[in-house]
Formats: sequence, C-alpha cells, structure tokens
Amino acid sequence: MNKFFYLASQSPRRKDILDTLRAPYQLINLVEGLNPNADFDETPLKNEDPVDYVKRTSLMKANAGWKHLMDHDLEKAPVLAIDTTVTIDKNILGKPSDAAQARAMLQRLSGREHQVLTAVTMKQADILAQELSTTNVRIRKLKHHEIEAYINTNEPFGKAGSYGIQGLASIFITHIAGNYSGVVGLPIYETSELIKKFGFSLL
Repeated sequence: MNKFFYLASQSPRRKDILDTLRAPYQLINLVEGLNPNADFDETPLKNEDPVDYVKRTSLMKANAGWKHLMDHDLEKAPVLAIDTTVTIDKNILGKPSDAAQARAMLQRLSGREHQVLTAVTMKQADILAQELSTTNVRIRKLKHHEIEAYINTNEPFGKAGSYGIQGLASIFITHIAGNYSGVVGLPIYETSELIKKFGFSLL
C-alpha cells in the first residue's frame, strides 16, 4: 500500500488544491522545454486535436515523472501529472511568451465561449489511469484598456489562454458550465476518482 504519491507539477494552484484536500503527496521537479536536459516538451503536434493534445501531454509528464524516480533512485510511488489547455475554434491556446501573444489570446476569447480541458494521469510502473475534465467558459466583451491593464498585472503569463480564473480575470467571466477546479488546473472530482484507483482515499 502506498503512503503517498508524487505530484509532477510546480503549479502553486494545484498544490493549494491538494493541500486543501489533505492529499498525501510529495513534489518532483521536472523541466519542460526543447533543450536536451528537459524532461518533456509541451509543443503541440501539427494539426493535433486539443483533446488528444492535453491527454498526450499529461501522459508524457506522467511517464517523465516515473522515469525521474528511476533515474534518481527515489522511493517508488504513483506519479500524478496534469495538463491544462484552453481551446477555441479547435485551436490550442497555450501559455503566452510575451505581451503580444497574451493580447492576441485575450482579444480572441473576448465576448465568446471557449473550452478548458484538463487531463489528469496517474502512473505506477505499468499501471496507468487517466481522467479528462471539460469546462465551457464565457468571457464578456473586453475593452482595449481592460486587456492592457490585465496584461500589466503579469497575471496572464504562465497560464494557458493568458488568464487565471482564480485571480483578477474572474471579473471577466460571465458563465461557467462544468468543473471550476478544472479551469484552475486540477479538477477535484476527477482527481479524487483517479487516486482512488491507486488506493488513496481523501476521507
């Protein structure tokens, strides 16, 4: 019986959710990027469907996390990995690299409904399970000065779609259909169901 699982994420929002749930986890540090020392690369494949992308990337992170345990001779325990992406018109909106990208994404989301997809994967050796959360989010029509003011807060950076629903961007949200915690980055229901399969209970 496992006493804990590993979280393969540096997201403070995901850690906060797991802390609130009193989940028994430990962190492992993975490096994302294109350099040879990186553990994984989040770049979408050409014409990749957003659902396929988020599920593939979550699985890739879980595999990288398990490999990290092997390479560093760490105690063997399940690895929880998550990927969240924003999609509109079947296009993937990742994390903005600069203000221009953030501006373009926010302008595209303005006055429209989009989807937030979060795939959660848990892996231990050859045992693997995955859950997917899909949430529809509508953002009201944004004025130019609102977009510029929001970008100046630096909140859009490091977030898929260039916004954080748990922060200042909440004032832009007019409707949510689905899982709020999935938009934050860790869908509570799906995650709790997933970790049950590996012998963990939150109650």
